[in-house]
Amino acid sequence: MEVLHPRCAGLDVHKKTVVAAVRLVEHGKVRIDVRTFETTTAGLIGLAEWLASHGVTSVAMEATGVYWKPVWHILSEAGNFELVLANAQHVKAVPGRKRDVSDAVWLAELQAHGLIRGSFVPPQEVGELRSLMRTRKQLVRERTSHVQRIQKTLEEANIKLDSVISDVLGQSGRAMLEAIVAGERDPKRLAALAHARIQASTETLAKALDGRPTKVHRLLLRVHLDQIDRIDHSIAVIDRGVETHLGSFREATELVLTVPGMGPTSTTAVLGEIGIDMSRFPTEGQFMSWSCMVPRNDESAGKRRSSRMRKGGTWLKTTMVQCAWAAVRKTDCRFAALFARLKPKRGAGRAICAVAAEMLRTIYHMLKDGTCYEEQRVAQRQATRHAEANRLLRRLARLGFTAQITPVASAAG
Repeated sequence: MEVLHPRCAGLDVHKKTVVAAVRLVEHGKVRIDVRTFETTTAGLIGLAEWLASHGVTSVAMEATGVYWKPVWHILSEAGNFELVLANAQHVKAVPGRKRDVSDAVWLAELQAHGLIRGSFVPPQEVGELRSLMRTRKQLVRERTSHVQRIQKTLEEANIKLDSVISDVLGQSGRAMLEAIVAGERDPKRLAALAHARIQASTETLAKALDGRPTKVHRLLLRVHLDQIDRIDHSIAVIDRGVETHLGSFREATELVLTVPGMGPTSTTAVLGEIGIDMSRFPTEGQFMSWSCMVPRNDESAGKRRSSRMRKGGTWLKTTMVQCAWAAVRKTDCRFAALFARLKPKRGAGRAICAVAAEMLRTIYHMLKDGTCYEEQRVAQRQATRHAEANRLLRRLARLGFTAQITPVASAAG
């Protein structure tokens, strides 16, 4: 097999150490040199110098948690190496020969022959935006968890607050919770704290607030409310950091915001995952495959065994699905028409995933071409109407009937 990289190295990265195997081809012979380094900054600088002393030009490493990132950054600063990040699932060694040294040597062997397909490593500014938005999403999940615990505590105290108001932590709900924590037990006084815009009557609120909160219940409510306040403060800090970090993303953000269902936060989260330079994905198919939002290739003996989405891309998938649910609620939107067409055949779950994939495909072309989203409402509405009519005709044919349809003047436009 042809050797593409005669002087390359494979790195087996761990939390405390990194095993480096240098593969050198000299005078037609292969020489392997293996050495272990600490993952401290001084150790990684020593690794870079050791690789440079061997004249290494290409370095491959596995994506192991977050441990590969400092190794990648320090070797990138050296500027003399072609770095390749390998998916651990793609470079599995021979079973029964699992050791740190053999892993490093195996990576070097694969890289020497160009058999490692490099993973997408975002530029520094994209990686920083990704870290901010992922942390923000985790904080939002933690906040939701505390809200659910508050609702559970209220149920234990037989206070049915979430049954009569939509937002337990809204203006009215927060005032009532603070009063309960302070020791107020009179349901009428608690109900009087409701804002005038609350639809529930004072009598209904009083019945819902007539519970038996104990000291432990009030203590738990205080703890959860304080945690929510701290999380809200942290989210505000991240939002300010994102706002100052958006510099080069402004134009791309304005483009993506024109897509139905995309909001400012979701747009920033998506750009943090995919970046703004679509030239690294030559084709739409490669981009969609990387995003793991297309059916997997699982075929044997001419039979398609599974059409489930591939595992991976969790952060991007969840964000796009949430945006897809927002998009399908918009009238005169092609994403809503796509969902309406697929839902009867495939169910809501698969249909919404198809809509999310179509939205991401649209975003790819918008970023690649630098164009805004344009909705073809009339053409899409007509196509949807004709498709539905043809579907009904086919259904009548299966039942043994024939029919002739004539457009109604009021529905023709």
